[in-house]
Amino acid sequence: MGVLLVNALYKGLSMLVSLLGGMLAVKLLNRIWTKTAGEEHAPADARDPNRRLREVLIAAAAQGAVYGLVKAATRRAAAKSVRKDLDRFPAGRAGDAREERVLTGRGRR
Repeated sequence: MGVLLVNALYKGLSMLVSLLGGMLAVKLLNRIWTKTAGEEHAPADARDPNRRLREVLIAAAAQGAVYGLVKAATRRAAAKSVRKDLDRFPAGRAGDAREERVLTGRGRR
C-alpha cells in the first residue's frame, strides 16, 4: 500500500481516536473529581470567583494529567492499529526509522 494512503488512513483514524479520547478524558476527569471533591464537575473556569485558588490549581493539574494520559494511550493505540493492519508504521512521525527497522527486521534495534 502506498505511503500517501497509509498516512491518510492514519490521520483519519487519529482524528476519530482523538475525538473519542477527548470524550473519554472528560468523563474520566469528572468521575475522579466527583469521587474526590464530591462535586459533579471540576472547575471549568479559573476566573470563577466562587472557587478557591487551591481548588482551581488541583483541577487544572488533574485535567492535564488525565488528558496527557488519554492522549498518549489513544495515539499509541492508533499507531499500533495502523502498523498491525497495514504492516507499516505511518510515515512522517518521530521514530519512523527505528519502527521501520523493528517491523522489517533490518538494522539494529
